[in-house]
Amino acid sequence: MRYPLVRDLAADKIPVAVTCRVLGFSKQAFYKWNRDPVTDRDWDDAHLINAAIDIHQDDPAFGYRFIADELHRADITVGERRVWRLCSQAQLWSVFAKRRGLARKAGPPVHDDLVDRTFSAPATNVVWLTDITEHPTGEGKLYLCAIKDVCSNRIVGYSMNARMTSELAVSALRNAIALRSPDGTIVHSDRGSQFRSHAFVRTLRNHGLVGSMGRVGACGDNAAMESFFSLLQKNVLDRQRWTTRDELRIAIITWIERTYHRRRRQRALGRLTPIEYETLTTPRAA
Repeated sequence: MRYPLVRDLAADKIPVAVTCRVLGFSKQAFYKWNRDPVTDRDWDDAHLINAAIDIHQDDPAFGYRFIADELHRADITVGERRVWRLCSQAQLWSVFAKRRGLARKAGPPVHDDLVDRTFSAPATNVVWLTDITEHPTGEGKLYLCAIKDVCSNRIVGYSMNARMTSELAVSALRNAIALRSPDGTIVHSDRGSQFRSHAFVRTLRNHGLVGSMGRVGACGDNAAMESFFSLLQKNVLDRQRWTTRDELRIAIITWIERTYHRRRRQRALGRLTPIEYETLTTPRAA
């Protein structure tokens, strides 16, 4: 905004007409602004931008459409086109948006790497791994966030949704917390925006958990989690074409709870299933 500059220079005895001519606008435009420096529309836009920034910081995956939805849920009446304009001005883009000339980069870590590819633990609830996978259905993609205990290889928490937002990761974490009541557990992830979101970090902190993050582009930093997703891919996801998200959701839950946890014996666990291993090694589980 150049109008305040005109006012400041006028206070230093520089004629308004000269400054406006140099800056390339009319005296009438300046005087109109000077009578009402901040319009009601500008004031409303400022509040909307602040609300949009809060929503986007909480979940960087949100683009302007999702931000508009969240504003409506907060009883803020605003058109989607206006939200698009304000988000463009504030450069509030979804991390998944493909913008010409801009390369998407992984965000900075919010935690140190406390695991360093050591995928073992002396007891349950010492180290958890988490990641997100996706699979298409006839209705669109279904996203799964799972949390795995390094000691027993049990999936202690998981969540599924049609959108890959921070709420997906937070929901899986809350499920794990409700099941295990951990204290001081390390939760290791990649640098995905869902795990860097304010909501996920806040949930870690509020329950006494410790975050950990691997490096950019280093799949080995979470290899133990990838091995679970590979099993899931072969045993469920690629077995057929899935018509609906609910159909695939039920299939995933059934395989995790009935097959992976209770039937699939693992050499790393002495040919026990995760449930058997926890029952034998953890008195509380027994």
